[in-house]
Amino acid sequence: MTDQIAELSINTIRTLSMDAVQQANSGHPGAPMGLAAAAYVIWQNHLRHNPKNPDWINRDRFVLSNGHASMLLYSLLHLTGYESMPLEEIKNFRQWGSMTPGHPEAELTPGVETTTGPLGQGFATAVGMALAEAHLNEKYDGIIDHFTLGICSDGDLMEGISHEAASLAGHLGLGKLVFVYDDNEITIDGRTDISFSEDIEKRFEAYGWQVLDVREGNDLEAIDEAIKAGKAQTEKPTLICLRSVIGYGSPNKADTSGAHGAPLGEEEIKKTKAALGWDYEEPFTVPSEVKEHMTVSAVKIGDELETEWKARLQTYKKDSPDKHDELVRRAGGWLPAGWAEGIPGFDPDPKGLATRASSGKVVEKLYEVLPELVGGSADLAGSNKTLFPEFGVISRGEYGGQNVHFGIREHAMAAVANGLCLHGGVRGFGATFLVFADYMRPALRLAALMHQPSIMVFTHDSIGLGEDGPTHQPIEHLMSLRAMPNYWVMRPGDANEVRECWQIAIERKTGPSGLVLTRQNVPTLERRGLGGFGRTMQGAYILADNSPDGTNPDAIILATGSELTIAVEAWRSLIDGDYTVRVVSMPCWELFEEQDEEYRNKILPPEVRNRVSIEAGATLGWERWVGFDGVTIGIDRFGASAPYEVVYEKLGITSEKVEEAVKGLIDG
Repeated sequence: MTDQIAELSINTIRTLSMDAVQQANSGHPGAPMGLAAAAYVIWQNHLRHNPKNPDWINRDRFVLSNGHASMLLYSLLHLTGYESMPLEEIKNFRQWGSMTPGHPEAELTPGVETTTGPLGQGFATAVGMALAEAHLNEKYDGIIDHFTLGICSDGDLMEGISHEAASLAGHLGLGKLVFVYDDNEITIDGRTDISFSEDIEKRFEAYGWQVLDVREGNDLEAIDEAIKAGKAQTEKPTLICLRSVIGYGSPNKADTSGAHGAPLGEEEIKKTKAALGWDYEEPFTVPSEVKEHMTVSAVKIGDELETEWKARLQTYKKDSPDKHDELVRRAGGWLPAGWAEGIPGFDPDPKGLATRASSGKVVEKLYEVLPELVGGSADLAGSNKTLFPEFGVISRGEYGGQNVHFGIREHAMAAVANGLCLHGGVRGFGATFLVFADYMRPALRLAALMHQPSIMVFTHDSIGLGEDGPTHQPIEHLMSLRAMPNYWVMRPGDANEVRECWQIAIERKTGPSGLVLTRQNVPTLERRGLGGFGRTMQGAYILADNSPDGTNPDAIILATGSELTIAVEAWRSLIDGDYTVRVVSMPCWELFEEQDEEYRNKILPPEVRNRVSIEAGATLGWERWVGFDGVTIGIDRFGASAPYEVVYEKLGITSEKVEEAVKGLIDG
């Protein structure tokens, strides 16, 4: 009977997947059909979760990295009793407003741990989840104690990010990470051997993983034993190479690319169901025995697991009240009372600091007051100013610290930071040069899509890095990141704006932030007596204005980052010439856009059309603020290798250019 109900349950997963894809006339039925047996074993025998509380902090995480197989996950969520996944949602697969989009979306569907679709992202994000578990496990005496389980595909392991992430996971010895590799040898274009011939097993062994082999994708006992062996190995992550058959059961499309990215067709579905011994004609049938076997048991066991864990947590509260309270605060995503009070402020200083340096002073304090802040640099810690070993360095077998050496793995770093945040109880961040944001963009985009508050420190933000030349001088990157919905780009102009931008980023819970910082020193500006209004915390504010009270200036200069100093220099010269001018600092466009219309109009009065922007980057986009009547001073070419002062001068990023542009608008 056990074998029969297992087979019936597995075929229910297959038929739900076939029927949903067919009804939507869109999707990928083959992978769910081939992986149904392995997924059943994971969810029925190994996954510790509570369908009635998908956010239970100590649940096992399950990541379907090959997100095109989304119907596999949706079928499992339905069959194990997730209230957000009734049968109606399965029938609405890929439809407007459904909980079952084409690829799983964490911010939309309870039970989906991370948004997958771009191949390799789920795999790398899972590494971040496993790292978060290891960190919290050590920090809080084993109270957080779970596995991260997942499925990945040939496509995931072809993508470069998988190499970076697997290397890092093996280096750190993340033993509670277990992935099943769906080695079905099929991609959209045909069999994998047309483009992919490496030995995956040897590759992962070289990374430091335990590698296990299951040659029959429907051998439940072998799959079960392999997962047990993976969970028993606590010093290495595990990859289980599973030889599945894509489109299993389909007489004409199994083991072909025809089962990959298109519905099977009504006639082929009938033949497939017959081949599987499926006795139900009505589509979307879930036999009552399967509901009893999978749904009732998952709900009952899940409740028992969470209840048992909560009892352990209460004991921990008695034995270690301070640690307990800190863990509960971190798991809830709450900040400590008064956390920002100790962040250092900076006195005016004409010599000033590079904003990367003032950021380092802030980060050091943040490590102290926010133990949940965990991250580091892509082998640029000395340049990014993010390494503070006194707060612990994470390494193999030592996970309780806050500093992570990501190595030269920018793409994986961003995905791991996402995984840290998604896990809960940890605030993930990374750091590198701004020009390398290009390596990270898919993971940054997913953070924005998932509304995850990861933080990236991007230093060496402009031609100001000088002699390294155009290969390392970002030009288009600011605008590229600003084009990304829900991504907040913060480019502070001096040390005090750095402090305030960090506070904005830490307090933000609905999406990621990138702090864009200078290599070169910038003055710490004197703000008193300049006629300012507003503050950094509002995204843009008036830094200086010599207009009489209640009147508008003749012109407005808008600036970000290191060019704010240039704008102030131009302003001083202009007011000496009896011009009425305002300087507006705009460290975060996106935050400014969220302010009410009254505030925005106070900072940028619509009546004042004489506007000049200055930023050492692409000018595309500044027309939003200066209009088509204004002047944008920036760089629409690549930079050059020379001392940064020379590069600024040669490329026209100077106070004289600003002054000339303002006078031209007012007098012209």
